[in-house]
Amino acid sequence: MIPHLNHRDVSFVCISLAPLEKLEAFKKRMGWTFPWYSSGYMDFNYDFKASFTEEEVEKEQAFYNYTLQNPMSTDREGASVFFKDEVGNIFHTYSTYARGIDMMNITYQFLDLVPKGRQDDRGLRHHDQYVPKI
Repeated sequence: MIPHLNHRDVSFVCISLAPLEKLEAFKKRMGWTFPWYSSGYMDFNYDFKASFTEEEVEKEQAFYNYTLQNPMSTDREGASVFFKDEVGNIFHTYSTYARGIDMMNITYQFLDLVPKGRQDDRGLRHHDQYVPKI
């Protein structure tokens, strides 16, 4: 995917609150090659409503997915798009959260086509966490 995006002047990166060392170790474990950055000491994840304080989680009330709701965790899924113009101004052009990011996981797209579908609400697991079927 990355070469196709880059050829069209598009970059793809992931950003997480975890320390970079932890991200790099997980990235290696999964065999991923995309750029992954830590926002651990910044407000980026909070600014884009994908991370929440312990108090918000405890109160079961935070602004997520464009509505006030129970965030269920201090970190949730989200995807944002930015545009950088010729002079370097950066614009936030799009964000999606929760089930809105399903389109970015092709596995869900295939599972939605098969007779048994997704089969459960647990979501996908990391490839090394499945118990082999005998």
